[in-house]
Parts: sequence; C-alpha cells; structure tokens
Amino acid sequence: MSDARTPAQIEADIVRRREQLAVTLDEIGIRMHPKTIIGDAKAKVAAQVDHTAGRAFVSVNRVVSDVKARFTHEDGAPRLERVVPVALVAVALVGLLAASSRRNSKG
Repeated sequence: MSDARTPAQIEADIVRRREQLAVTLDEIGIRMHPKTIIGDAKAKVAAQVDHTAGRAFVSVNRVVSDVKARFTHEDGAPRLERVVPVALVAVALVGLLAASSRRNSKG
C-alpha cells in the first residue's frame, strides 16, 4: 500500500487548506475589529449592570417585605402596637427639625 499522492490530490489539499485559512483569517478579522471589541465590552458591562440591578432589587424587596411583615398582621391589617410608636417618633422628629429650622432662620 502506497502513501503517494497524485499532483491533483496535492493541489486539491492546498486549495482546501487555503479556503480554511481564509475563513479563519476572516473570523480573526471580525473578532479583532474595533466595533466588535467595543460591542463585546458593552455587552459585558450591560450584563454586569443587569446582574447588579437584579441583586439590588432582590435585596430591597426583601427589606420591604421584612418591614411590612413587622408592621402588619398576616391578613394585611396594621399592627397598631408597632405603627403608633413609630408614627409618634416620626412626628416628633419632624417637629424638632421644623423648630430647629425656625431657630436657624431667625438667628
């Protein structure tokens, strides 16, 4: 059995390898084009922002749910024993800030 190839087979192999090389070079050219690089970078940043925003939303949602659970019963009715003291503190703080603001504007 002989491994000798004919000139036609060698030429066909050369043509096939040139075509493969041309395709590879085209792919490299596309990957290295500035627009492709910028587009890839933008996509990575957008994905990271989406991921971060999603995590932030989940965290905020969890905190809101926890606060809501502390100030409402399971049926949704407010827990007056918790809401009233917080409301009184809030009103007192607003009053103190208003009084402080009046003193600073007069003097």
